[in-house]
Amino acid sequence: MEPKKRVRTSNRVRLLAVVVASSSIVLAACGSSSTAKSSSTSPSGSATSGTITWWASPIAQVGIRQTLINAFEKAYPKIHVNLVSAPTNTGTNRSQVVAQISGGSTTPDVFMGDVIWPAQFGAHGLAVPLSNYLPSSYWAKFAPGLVAGAEYKGKVYGSPLFEDQGFLYYRKDLLAKAHLPVPKTWEQLKQESLTLVHDHLVKYGFVWQGNSYEGLTCDFMEYLTSAGGKVTNAAYTKAYLDSPQAIQAVSFMRSLITSGASPAAVTTMEEPQAMATFDAGDAAFLRNWDYAWANSQTPSDSKVVGKVGVAPLPTFSGHSYPGYSTIGGWNLYINPHSKHIATDLTFIKWMSSVQAQTILGKKYSEIPTVESVRKAIAAQASAPPPEKVAAVTRLIARPAGTPNYPALSTAIYTNINAALNGSTSVKSALASAESQANTALSGGL
Repeated sequence: MEPKKRVRTSNRVRLLAVVVASSSIVLAACGSSSTAKSSSTSPSGSATSGTITWWASPIAQVGIRQTLINAFEKAYPKIHVNLVSAPTNTGTNRSQVVAQISGGSTTPDVFMGDVIWPAQFGAHGLAVPLSNYLPSSYWAKFAPGLVAGAEYKGKVYGSPLFEDQGFLYYRKDLLAKAHLPVPKTWEQLKQESLTLVHDHLVKYGFVWQGNSYEGLTCDFMEYLTSAGGKVTNAAYTKAYLDSPQAIQAVSFMRSLITSGASPAAVTTMEEPQAMATFDAGDAAFLRNWDYAWANSQTPSDSKVVGKVGVAPLPTFSGHSYPGYSTIGGWNLYINPHSKHIATDLTFIKWMSSVQAQTILGKKYSEIPTVESVRKAIAAQASAPPPEKVAAVTRLIARPAGTPNYPALSTAIYTNINAALNGSTSVKSALASAESQANTALSGGL
């Protein structure tokens, strides 16, 4: 049986592709943008009494949400939190909460949502701009990159709750046998993959997410950023997908396949398939999210228990190490129709406290979003390897600062997949991606 976290995270990435076609239509139907209206006389997060509703899907292990609520209510005994369990399917989750808020419902007061939601919700008045109420000192405590990913037009809409990111998993035993170091550049990873395959030490070198879906956008962001590129300008009005940096990134991704460092089947792989290949002992390297560690160390799921190491993702030669990891994870948002904004803010502020973040990170092995907590946990000998590595990685947000992100991401992953499987050239694929991305950014279909 797959761990719940594995199901939740892979669903989050896979299912965005399913809702892409309807995203702009659904959100456009939610009405014009509006500013948040608070019925509270003191919307500063200083409320000490009241009742609020928290909409949240299950978080990996059973009991995390209630553990957090119990600790919060102990700290604020006059505040009661009603938990409403949201769908585990992220697309269904988003559709339901959008329907409630766009219909004017005052509940839920606080909702947990994907890190790529801020622009889509902020543009249509479906979330409160939290930076209107919380000072810059509040946002300064989060790990670099997380707050930028929660912004839309200069305002922050989501408070980071817990984070996920890309990691490099590797076979310690194979590298030791071949006297190879943990690769720090993409070129080195490619060469080591070829060495291990050619020496018949493993079937495949490097497996990752190359299918035509949201996961490929995540992987592409890591190569592109390590090459010094970016998807759009800061205003999200122009795409830069036909750039030298993008060509370098996708050409290298394609070369992994043509050289034999990665199997041709990688162009159809998503997180579960890549992870299963690695856990079966058939690959030397794997790019995946934090939950892949636990899966690799579960005897019923893995043949490589005790043989796996975790490292930051590589970078390209000539660029500083480590490379960049695409941000995943979940934020907390406030319903603009909530009648309890001050109490909502009290809850959100507590969820980013050292106590709450330590519960998430130490007790449940989620990656904390508060920098001081993630570093403190990483310093402990008992910390899981992904949490140790997370303290030293560099993060990059997907270009989700536009409400048209679903169409933008579709332009990226469909064209890059075509280049990866050889049905078109890298240059043609990126020219098409840039054209389609510019159409998406302009609000076209």
